[in-house]
Amino acid sequence: MFKPVQHLILAAALAACAIPSSAAAAADDVARATLANGLRVVVVRDALAPVVTTEVSYLVGSDEAPPGFPGTAHALEHMMFRGSPGLSKDQLAAIAANMGGSFNAQTTQSVTQYFFNTPAQDLDVALRVEALRMRALDVADAQWAKERGAIEQEVARDLSSPDFRFYSQLTAQMYAGTPYEHTPLGTRASFDKTTAAALRQFHQRWYAPNNAILVVAGDVDPAATVAQVRAVFGDIPRRPLPERPRFEFKPVRASAIALPTDSPYGSVYLAWRMPGLRSPDYAAALVLAGALGSQRAALFGMGMDGTALYGGYSLDALPQSGIGTAVGIFARGSDPQPVLNQMRAILAEAATHGVAPELVEAAKRKAIASLEFQKNSVEGLANSWSFALAFQGLASPDAMKAAIEAVTPAAVDALARASFDPDRAVTAILTPQSSGRPVSSKGFGGTESFGASPDQPVPLPDWAARAFAQLEVPRSSLAPVSYTLANGLRLVVQPESISDTVNLYGRVRTNQDLQAPAGQEGVADVLDGLFAYGSESRDRLALQRALDDISARASAGASFSLAVPANHFEQGVALLADNELHPALPAAAFAVVQRQQAGLVAGQIESPDFLAQIGLAQALLPAGDPALRYATPQQVQGLTLAQVRQYYGQTFRPDMTTIVIVGKVDPEAARAVIERAFGGWRASGPAPDVDYPPVPPNAPGSLHVPDSSAVQDSVQMAQTIAVTRDDPVRFALNLGNEVLGGGFYASRLYRDLRDRTGLVYTVSTGFDLDKHRGTYTVSFGSDSAKVQAARAAIVRDLTQMQREPVSAEELQRAKSILLRQIPLSEASFGAIGGQLLTLASQGRPLDALSIAARHYLALSAADVQQAYAQKIRPEAFVTAVKGPAPK
Repeated sequence: MFKPVQHLILAAALAACAIPSSAAAAADDVARATLANGLRVVVVRDALAPVVTTEVSYLVGSDEAPPGFPGTAHALEHMMFRGSPGLSKDQLAAIAANMGGSFNAQTTQSVTQYFFNTPAQDLDVALRVEALRMRALDVADAQWAKERGAIEQEVARDLSSPDFRFYSQLTAQMYAGTPYEHTPLGTRASFDKTTAAALRQFHQRWYAPNNAILVVAGDVDPAATVAQVRAVFGDIPRRPLPERPRFEFKPVRASAIALPTDSPYGSVYLAWRMPGLRSPDYAAALVLAGALGSQRAALFGMGMDGTALYGGYSLDALPQSGIGTAVGIFARGSDPQPVLNQMRAILAEAATHGVAPELVEAAKRKAIASLEFQKNSVEGLANSWSFALAFQGLASPDAMKAAIEAVTPAAVDALARASFDPDRAVTAILTPQSSGRPVSSKGFGGTESFGASPDQPVPLPDWAARAFAQLEVPRSSLAPVSYTLANGLRLVVQPESISDTVNLYGRVRTNQDLQAPAGQEGVADVLDGLFAYGSESRDRLALQRALDDISARASAGASFSLAVPANHFEQGVALLADNELHPALPAAAFAVVQRQQAGLVAGQIESPDFLAQIGLAQALLPAGDPALRYATPQQVQGLTLAQVRQYYGQTFRPDMTTIVIVGKVDPEAARAVIERAFGGWRASGPAPDVDYPPVPPNAPGSLHVPDSSAVQDSVQMAQTIAVTRDDPVRFALNLGNEVLGGGFYASRLYRDLRDRTGLVYTVSTGFDLDKHRGTYTVSFGSDSAKVQAARAAIVRDLTQMQREPVSAEELQRAKSILLRQIPLSEASFGAIGGQLLTLASQGRPLDALSIAARHYLALSAADVQQAYAQKIRPEAFVTAVKGPAPK
């Protein structure tokens, strides 16, 4: 897939820029080598879980694409999954699926990367696959013709995003006349002219060991792994490399971009060219971004005083240059000019008078602290090393630490003064627009057949067959300690010593659909917006300053969290608890949040996304179902602060709360800290029921929601099913789901919808199982002329699951995927915390994944067939299409 190095993301997710790095491990935990053929190798030990990540970074991207063919690197990335001499496409798909199905690739302007996340036992398999792909590719005309259909669907998907169109226009203006002026995505017209021969030549010219960096991170012995890499890659010949393109940047001229958007809110952007990743001034640009994006800074303050719905700043840096972007979000139907004026004034102030030194110092502390937090993910650790070596040209991620420490307030001010020239700014406004109301219909027309049948068994190379011959329940690396406080609060602690940090994840089980009084829809959303204004003892600025002082990040609400250096764990918990248990809920802030939320709701209920989702829900659920409740602007404007306070008092209860702590902390010490901070919290009366009631089976149907900004249709096929999260049949359904949609090309749906026909770029399937109800959904994106054919293929494949048992090979592969995903789910603090939080808050065993593994091993093909025959109704889907009308 095409992916910018660092995305310009939606404003709701923008925050102070985080450094893409990690602290260097101890010397004996890192091994380096440069092979005789020029391949650079770095191996980093991380014993968080029995997992390993391999990342091969080729130092080539869209920068090196031939003139007129901007997507060449992207096209070749796709073809790297189509097979090599000694490894067919089907073998590669089966191997990747058997390893757990966690693999991907991305093409950027200067680097193309290939990732495997796999149990450590499969490292040899991952290395052999990458070595075969480095040697040569099978790029035949017929294979490229098939993949071209899928990649053109990806182009259509991205062009359906107003944010991507904005990004494309922004880079074209910022980087005119350089290789950066086009994105790596490519165009349909250029792909139509691209040949298999051209792709083979691109691989031969650039995919050489002396143009690649291999990073291996995880539960490995570094020195032994280097030797293993040398044995697998060492005889691949080096090749002479072509000359790289030159960069000659011209001054940016002030310009404006105006685009419609299907978003429920509008966006204002102010962008300037900034130093790139390899510039001596990059560290100053990073700190400047962190300071301007701080929750104590004026841009963020626009969202707190009501000037905007949100404000922030981000840095999107490429090796040779970057873009700094301020963003302001405005309500649908409102005037963006006041937001733009305020943004201009804030950036002019930074250019004229500099940035507050305390914000600069806080940004530096957070950037340096984030080095340590990057250790908390095996994949994140590999990413940080690959980023430092391939993108930044550094010797290690920690090389940024010294550069950040050396940044002074004067250097930040000088960069702001040199950068924020209004005559060099690109201004963009994305304005929400209506696309039309949903249109229901009885259903789709007759089916089409592609004559598909399951592929024949795929014989694997001996080295792969040996690795996957035996399936067993994987050993979990988790040993959580569980407590229940006297007030009913559930606490789970998972000690981890991989870094000097602690992460806390919390959830209060609430459901405004079941708990908000009639006419008070939206009360929970207003309450959630008020937590950011601080506590009764600390206003928002004082609270954020206290968090900045200990390099911590925290958020309060029904879902709350804390990330803090281990030596400040108790201070961080005390600040979080103060905000969570004693929110200020000030009247002035209530007026701001109420107005903002009403504006958001006004835009949301007119947006194509919402209309598609509510239309689908109304077709699936009976009239009056609580899940069909949603707020209107009038209801939000009618709320009172007293009602918000009352909702908080009634729904935020310790006996409905779960806290999970992962990190460098003793369980008993953690329990004592939580007891001091949360132990005095009390609830009265019986605990409420917050689970939706059962629902009957839905009738089939379809609806179309116009979206004038979309080039491609987004399709959801959904049905209610008589399966809950504790129903034993879920194990057989999960196995069948992997046969249908797991393992990329190895799955039936990918084979039939992408590989053979090019109908879609991606297709996903999944079960959403609650305590009393369940839903099964299939989602895909497709050109409007291909929607009916794609839907017909999905129905056909599901029907086949009911009529015929899956093959022995498919069953073995599905089991391998699910079993190997268990250690992968323990390979980061976030994954561990999320898993334990869900299980604990639902009252399920904390070793539920190991229990599931034993069930998976015992299931037969007949069990899967019976489960799909009994629980899935292929002709009973409600199909919701958002975009152009299906043809």
